[in-house]
Amino acid sequence: MSVTARWSDLAPRVMSGLVMIVLGAVAIWLGGVVFGAVVAVLSGLMVWEGARMFAAPDAGRSGVLAAAAVALSLWLPGLVVLPLLLAATLVTVSAVDRERGPFFALTLWALLGCYAMGLLRAEAGVIWVLWMVVIVVVSDVAGYFAGRSLGGPKFWPRISPKKTWSGTIAGWIGAGIVGAVFAWPTGAGLALIPVSILVGFAGQMGDIAESAIKRLREVKDSSNLIPGHGGVLDRFDAMLGAALVVVILWALGLMPGVA
Repeated sequence: MSVTARWSDLAPRVMSGLVMIVLGAVAIWLGGVVFGAVVAVLSGLMVWEGARMFAAPDAGRSGVLAAAAVALSLWLPGLVVLPLLLAATLVTVSAVDRERGPFFALTLWALLGCYAMGLLRAEAGVIWVLWMVVIVVVSDVAGYFAGRSLGGPKFWPRISPKKTWSGTIAGWIGAGIVGAVFAWPTGAGLALIPVSILVGFAGQMGDIAESAIKRLREVKDSSNLIPGHGGVLDRFDAMLGAALVVVILWALGLMPGVA
């Protein structure tokens, strides 16, 4: 691959990334209804993309249902959240005739991940959401540049042929640095570094999981909504994985610096 081709997507990735960073920062800062609405819309777009990949007859309806389910889940008691999201998933999956298992997993994962992002902002506050988002962004950027520059052995070629061990390890290093930077602001101390690496790895595995779905459906991107990045699932798959792991750690009392 020529140098020009290797970096051909850099400019649109940077421009789209800057726009998403600004909009995301505003939503995170405002929190409340604004952030809840953002994650609900994101969930709807993700499920819409998934429904299109699996040839569901009415992808738009599936997206609206998903967005409504996540919005309700953020304002209803916790005991009803899982049944609500599970019901929305089952209704969505019932529209396809084959490969329902992977579509079910993708849809439920998207809904739970978006709910986890909304819950984290509501319960943990701005600093912890920023920590998680920065881990995902830095891990992705470090992996992108290290993978493109250094190359080397592939991390999981059967699932994601572009991902390399050099990029993966660079992502871990980037996540660890983020943990060190946020150790004092969060009050978590240096114990946040290994947790950050774990969260970064969870984000990478979220990316791998979505790559597996795309290979199954033989598509390059989940959609073309975001220039240089593909679709919403392509951009936020790592965030879904990271958010779910953070909320699980939080619920189990394993987050350092949190009573």
